[in-house]
Amino acid sequence: MSRVTIKSIANDLGISHMTVSRALSNSPKVQKETRDAIQKRARELGYVKSAVAMVMRGEAPRIVGLLLPNIVNEFYARFANDMATTCELHSQQLIIHLTNDDVAIEQQALDRLQEVQATSVVMVPAPRSSDQGAPIAGSMRIIELIRQGGDTDKNPAILVEDGPAIRAAVLHLAQEGHKDIAYIGANRELSSGRTRLEAFLDGAKQAGLEIPQSMIQTGPPSFAMGRARAKGIIDAGQATAILCGGFEISNGALSAVIEKTTASERTISFIGYGDPSFYAWIDSGVSTIQVPVTELAHCAVEMITSSDQQQSRRASFSARLVIR
Repeated sequence: MSRVTIKSIANDLGISHMTVSRALSNSPKVQKETRDAIQKRARELGYVKSAVAMVMRGEAPRIVGLLLPNIVNEFYARFANDMATTCELHSQQLIIHLTNDDVAIEQQALDRLQEVQATSVVMVPAPRSSDQGAPIAGSMRIIELIRQGGDTDKNPAILVEDGPAIRAAVLHLAQEGHKDIAYIGANRELSSGRTRLEAFLDGAKQAGLEIPQSMIQTGPPSFAMGRARAKGIIDAGQATAILCGGFEISNGALSAVIEKTTASERTISFIGYGDPSFYAWIDSGVSTIQVPVTELAHCAVEMITSSDQQQSRRASFSARLVIR
């Protein structure tokens, strides 16, 4: 079956291809009744706009990308859903790629987005070693989400200001009588890992607590990592509370806490990171550091669609401590 084109639609309807072209671009120069009829027939015939042809005509293709480590993480899934919904309202087509925090997969995704003439990409940067260069995105505008790459001034960024909430969490636990507070977070290769750990240590200092190195557990963020580190902390029997500094880490650590203890004899307090729906109903609720997901997604689309890109170089949203 041959590809449906503007000319084939024009021949089918017996009108000029210029009228069809204008109608498919929602031009006001074509009467609404005619425009609706042409668009209806185009859908029936299976017409799809060519991004390459649009670029050749000087039109922006309205394709944007979203690169996430995964969508098993409820935060990433909710962000993707909210961003997709908002993109639809702004007539933007969103293409999602999953990188698994792998720089090679990340680059492949960027290459594919360039092939379809995407204009912008919102991405959670994969961790890179010092000998790995920056991702190549061609003319696409990169907007970094949550984390930042090596050159923090190069790309616009949407960040979470979670330091105050993390410090408040440490102080809350200290006020509850906890002196032995363990921390599980991402390693220092990630900008978010560095800043969250610094906030934890600063909170401990404010509370007058000495935190031994054995109580600070960091590594590549994942559910399995959080679970394994929490199990080790509980088995060691030293900590009376655990504070987490990552979404998947938090869920993994919480699973270990629930498995190792029961609600009636819980011997360790827990404050997570992120606020998946089930945190509200486990036991009497899980205390956590809540991140404004919807606001982040709306900001991402605003940055993409803004005509004044210099005014949207950096956006920061505050996390908050939720005690349940």
